[in-house]
Amino acid sequence: MSMKVGLIADTHDNMAKIEAAVKVFESQGVGLVIHAGDFVAPFSVKPFSRLSCNLVAVFGNNDGERIGLLRAVESFGKLHAKMAVLEVEGRSIAVIHEPEPLEAMKRSRMFDVIVYGHTHKLSIERDQCLAINPGEACGWLTGLSTVVVLDLENLEVTIHEL
Repeated sequence: MSMKVGLIADTHDNMAKIEAAVKVFESQGVGLVIHAGDFVAPFSVKPFSRLSCNLVAVFGNNDGERIGLLRAVESFGKLHAKMAVLEVEGRSIAVIHEPEPLEAMKRSRMFDVIVYGHTHKLSIERDQCLAINPGEACGWLTGLSTVVVLDLENLEVTIHEL
């Protein structure tokens, strides 16, 4: 059976949307959740502790209380400073927050999947690799709250509105 990965970014302390995202990920049976940055405050990490899988995340530009965030995540996941590089089910996955290095990373062909955030805009690109911005989970800027579930076997993407 193929592993599914939950993708989320830009939660910005919206607890109701974070709770909804955790429910989506649990109902979809994801084996890993990737957060592409901007939790904001450490209290907003708590719902992720109820996942039945690990969390891998990167800091975003609005994550100011970094020591508190690291402590909040340490019992159930890993929070990386700028970039996370994972090998999951034979797929190479890179996670960043800000998209500045995205084009160079895609051209490098080092990764099967690149997950990023920051723009608050849902984006799924399939050119040199699969590049996914799951959009803003918080819904503060666009009014649209989304997360993505990625099937690692066939790289099928499902968008879930919260």
